Amino acid sequence: MAAIDDLKNLLSQDISQLEALADVLDREKACLATSDLQALNGLTKEKGDLLGAIRERAKQKIRTLVQMGYRPESGEPSRFIRSAGLAELYQLWQEADQKLRACQSLNQANGRVISHLQKRLSRLTDIFRGATSQPKLYGARGEQTTVSSRTVLASA
Repeated sequence: MAAIDDLKNLLSQDISQLEALADVLDREKACLATSDLQALNGLTKEKGDLLGAIRERAKQKIRTLVQMGYRPESGEPSRFIRSAGLAELYQLWQEADQKLRACQSLNQANGRVISHLQKRLSRLTDIFRGATSQPKLYGARGEQTTVSSRTVLASA
């Protein structure tokens, strides 16, 4: 039963840190809207620290589940927990999973904003350089690359 208590403790810590991560992501979104780079740098470090702790706990959770008899190749841990009849633990697992998915959604939204800002900056840079008439191609990941060609009319 010590493993079950350890897992409950790890999940409770996950839930609280995922709530903190959601708050950081909300503040990051606000900083992106106002272009507050100094605050954004601090939030990036805070987000990295939170993610590092969550990743470390994920490893601990898998080790604890393996001690309880879970085999990683057998499928999702939530099915193992549910089939073991651990209702309270399953509820905590589901809550942590929901908060993780909410954080992923917020992070994707922020990523789209950053991508849009990068594209806008790239277009402005092209305008300043006078390279706006050059055709662009899209790469496999959706990034734009400028196609440049030169026609030599004469050489001396």
